[in-house]
Amino acid sequence: MGRAKQLLPLGDKPVIRYCIDTLMHAGVAHIVVVLNSADNGIADSLDDLPLTIAVNDTPGSDMAESVKTGLKGLGTESPVLICLSDHPLVSPETIRLMVSEHKAFPASIIIPDYEGRRGHPVLFPGPVVSEIFSVPTLRDVVRKDPGRVRVLTVLDRGVILDMDTPEDYRIILQQLTKK
Repeated sequence: MGRAKQLLPLGDKPVIRYCIDTLMHAGVAHIVVVLNSADNGIADSLDDLPLTIAVNDTPGSDMAESVKTGLKGLGTESPVLICLSDHPLVSPETIRLMVSEHKAFPASIIIPDYEGRRGHPVLFPGPVVSEIFSVPTLRDVVRKDPGRVRVLTVLDRGVILDMDTPEDYRIILQQLTKK
């Protein structure tokens, strides 16, 4: 992509800011952003926001290690919404729907689904959060007990729009103009 995808422009702000603004508009009160030690200026783009930055110092680690880094400062009693910055078009309404679903089914892992495809973010209930520390990937937590997974159908294509390639980024930009 040529530079950190979190800093690519999306509308009038960097992708990471777009994601954080979505969470704030959805009413998420405590936000932790996990960066690697070479954050490429990402932290500077967030310096005026009410959030916590955690640093994953493990070179070459995967997403699960970053999630564990972010969770270390939190208790395992509360539910956790794991959001990815490469899914920037998730709407505040989808986040609110997921939180509402969690309130109705507090022991369930909530995964959004758009047209038959599961996406992100994923909401883990408090009692499940501690399991994240004992498995290699988040998928392992989800697969451990399929009966506790609730798939929430949403009308938000943003839950499946992943930004891993320049083509993905172009699609996201096109989708943004349709909003």
